[in-house]
Amino acid sequence: MLKTDTVARRAIPSVDRVLNRAAVVELIARYGRPLVVETVRALLEEERALHYTSTGVAHDEPALAAECAERLRRATASSLKTVFNLTGTVLHTNLGRALIAESAAQAALQAMTHAVNLEYDLDGGARGERDHHVAAWLKRLTGSEAAIVVNNNAAAVYLVLNTLAQRKEVIVSRGELIEIGGAFRIPDIMARSGCRLREVGTTNRTHASDFRDAINARTSAIMKVHASNYSIEGFVAAVPEPELAALAREHALPFIVDLGSGTLVDLERYGLPHEPTPRDAIAAGADLVTFSGDKLLGGPQCGLIVGRADLIAKIRKNPMKRALRVDKLTLAVLDATLRLYADPDRLAQELPTLRLLTRPRADIEAQAQRVLPALSAALAAHADAETIACASQIGSGALPVDALPSCGIAIRPRGKRRGALVDALATAFRTLPVPVIGRIKDGAFIIDLRCLEDESRFVAQLAELRLA
Repeated sequence: MLKTDTVARRAIPSVDRVLNRAAVVELIARYGRPLVVETVRALLEEERALHYTSTGVAHDEPALAAECAERLRRATASSLKTVFNLTGTVLHTNLGRALIAESAAQAALQAMTHAVNLEYDLDGGARGERDHHVAAWLKRLTGSEAAIVVNNNAAAVYLVLNTLAQRKEVIVSRGELIEIGGAFRIPDIMARSGCRLREVGTTNRTHASDFRDAINARTSAIMKVHASNYSIEGFVAAVPEPELAALAREHALPFIVDLGSGTLVDLERYGLPHEPTPRDAIAAGADLVTFSGDKLLGGPQCGLIVGRADLIAKIRKNPMKRALRVDKLTLAVLDATLRLYADPDRLAQELPTLRLLTRPRADIEAQAQRVLPALSAALAAHADAETIACASQIGSGALPVDALPSCGIAIRPRGKRRGALVDALATAFRTLPVPVIGRIKDGAFIIDLRCLEDESRFVAQLAELRLA
């Protein structure tokens, strides 16, 4: 008589038998035969191992089919998910920074699904230059002579320095040796580009004489870095850009300005704090200006270099330009985004970044009052919710000391172990179909509603909130 485990092992169905079940046939139609076969074989191997190592009970065939479906769902689900950014930081680096305008998204779709004249001159019938598709708009919006695009602003700074200052010195104020997220530091990028940093002045005060005294035969450029993600206050001094530009011209040196998170419009027009623009820098005498496309500009991730035509021409010939260039999708999105700036009166509605930054507090507060009842019902006996005043941040290193009046909801768990409970609460919101990302502060889970535009979708999924 056969042993019980031997009988059980023989009862485990074959791969073909499982594959012929109706539920698994549907999985093959959805996921393809190779992936389903691989998953079924792995499951059956586990079933056989179960009877060699334990007295566990094997799954029946319907259970195997269900487990196979679940594993395939997990294996094929994208790890890049849509989320609700309710952190209070509009341009959140970890959540993708700027949202793309609808017209820009449509432009990307067209570029993805059709052949395009990326590097083809339709007029001349010969090879063209990909940056040409956005250069005219960048020149118009910045007042520059020429422009090129690379994959981010760090690459823009690198390419400029590698082209113009390799094995030479670049003078920078000590108070502008910034570090941004991801451990990007100006001294490090300068070293990688092959030039030598010549820092002058002190952390809080730098004078024109500091720059003048540092100029020597090895000097290749003067560089100013916008302190976009911090502020030094008190007993401070910095050299105005026109004065640095004049000093650079006096010594036949290029004057480079790195704006970091650049905006193409005067934000004060929309009731926001002032942020220097590339046009400001060009007008002040900058020969080259670098800035990002995916921050305040509201476009795709890219780095933009604008300025003198002769210097841009040199940069374009650098072999590293090819390594750092952008693809047709980035150019399509950037082009469509730049076109929105032709009508400043409609920009605040058409450009998501500006729309969210200029959203009135009264509108956000009204939304919080609408959302609160559904949220309170979903929380049931686990937590209390109330509307609160918030201060949103612009984010991505832009205007770090300026806050935007906003409104949100504070969710405070009940019970004695509130520290652990509030962590569990944040986890529950992150596991919703569209994860909700908020922040924890003072024992509460807080959601700032400034960036909540799809209110109905947010409320509809609250019924699926699962709290222990």
